[in-house]
Amino acid sequence: MQTLDEILKSRCDTRHFTNDEVPDSVIQKALQAGHWAPSVGLTDATKFYLVKKAEIKKAVKDLFLDFDKKAANLTDNEAQKAQYQNLKLEAIEEAPLGLVICYDRSVLNNFTIGTVGSNESIKFSAVCAAQNIWLSLTEQGYSMGWVSILNYYQFKKLLGLPEYIEPLGYFCVGKPATNYDNQPMLQQLNWKHKSESPFVEEIAILYQESEIEKDKELINDSLISLSADLQYKIDHKAKPIGALGVLEKLAKQIGEVFQTLEPKISQPHIVVFAADHGIAQHGVSAYPQDVTREMVTNFLEGGAAINVFCKQNSINLSIVDAGVNYDFPPNAKLISAKIDKGTQSFIEGPAMSEMQMELCFIKGGEIVKAITKSGSNCIGFGEMGIGNTSTASVLMSVLCGFPIEDCIGRGTGVDDEKLIQKQMILEKAIANYDSSADLDSKLAYFGGFEILQMAGGMLEAYKNNMLVLVDGFICSVAFLVASKKNPLIIKNAVFSHQSAEQAHKKLLDYLEVSAILQLDLRLGEGTGCAVAFPIIESAVAFLNEMASFESAGVSRK
Repeated sequence: MQTLDEILKSRCDTRHFTNDEVPDSVIQKALQAGHWAPSVGLTDATKFYLVKKAEIKKAVKDLFLDFDKKAANLTDNEAQKAQYQNLKLEAIEEAPLGLVICYDRSVLNNFTIGTVGSNESIKFSAVCAAQNIWLSLTEQGYSMGWVSILNYYQFKKLLGLPEYIEPLGYFCVGKPATNYDNQPMLQQLNWKHKSESPFVEEIAILYQESEIEKDKELINDSLISLSADLQYKIDHKAKPIGALGVLEKLAKQIGEVFQTLEPKISQPHIVVFAADHGIAQHGVSAYPQDVTREMVTNFLEGGAAINVFCKQNSINLSIVDAGVNYDFPPNAKLISAKIDKGTQSFIEGPAMSEMQMELCFIKGGEIVKAITKSGSNCIGFGEMGIGNTSTASVLMSVLCGFPIEDCIGRGTGVDDEKLIQKQMILEKAIANYDSSADLDSKLAYFGGFEILQMAGGMLEAYKNNMLVLVDGFICSVAFLVASKKNPLIIKNAVFSHQSAEQAHKKLLDYLEVSAILQLDLRLGEGTGCAVAFPIIESAVAFLNEMASFESAGVSRK
């Protein structure tokens, strides 16, 4: 009889199985152990699905093989890539039984104790169940192998799982053919060694947030006539001609966009599009990819800079999941427009399919169309996505014809060494591109879901005569994409600020535009749009309310 410690130590991720069938009594006992695992709020949100049919196993195996090729290309180290390709990472068809452990997100539609702090607790419950099953199988002389190298969207579709059922992965179940010398297989093969003891540290000092220093987008005859009338109105205000500088240019532009001498901004709105990028896995950012998810949660909870500035200036705010590598629970504050759980790395293949690229433009347009119907005539665009400065830099390079070194910067704040590494990685990606030179091919190969959705939204905003506020570097690249589709969009665009990214000034010059502000901002989120908005309101206010020389009785010189 094994002790609990022996069972815990011998439990391992198994990839080699005998041909022995798994008796029903064994799997039922293991699943009962899984059911006994902690379940947050006693939700019973963990669900189990068994797979025995060979054709289903083969389809899952094909899905694994497709994603495994992409996984191998995520390393630039050729020796490491070769070693990876020699690893046995699954036994989908060899194992006599397949198990899919899932959690049910629909339980969150009702009040659930224990999910107030984090909706992910239902996922954690499913992980506890998986561990119980593993230990029970081990005690009975059987084991499991966890397969997570899958496109989870396609995996769910393949198995016919409902939208609200989320799998942890595919688990191979059977009698192990080896004990791997009682150590993890990856350690046995010298891929990586697990530390002998756990990390443990006592927290003895209360963390005081107050002590922290916070770091902190065919001119016709009538338009020509309107333009002349607007200029006359501006020039005859009680001031020297041109004395209000940029405000005069803004006032004229806004009057032209709204096609009136008395423009009024209604229901101003900023939309933040968020998505993950496969290129982030190559270390091009100072932050891990999971920060995208964390920041979206922060937006939804009202704690980000964009929330503060929108509240300050009475701007409506919407958050869009364009392709974050995470399944957010249902939330009335979140617009779901997910294309996939992040793009693929464009180092050796396209970031997305052509169909996904087209869907980005459609979804972005639909979001803005809905905002237009709410009465808004002024929309700002913001973004969030770890690695998206790299995506934007490559798009700028291939669309403008600039060398990549002129298009990159520090993004979220990478150091000199990482900046050099980032340039080398992006140079390699561009050099590897051998597809068509047409615009759509380049967008599918190098694009980001949030960048292309923003471009689609901007095009829809132009169609609806909206004022388009463009945030920093990444949003300006989205505008670049939109302008390649329709050059006339430039007349509706107001560029809120020139960011600290060195490539942004070069891009603004390429577009032949100037930004309202230059505050060394490098945050994204649409913050530049929100901060510049009071200046835009000032331009409208002086045009509509400031007296003329005649009405004020002021003499001209």
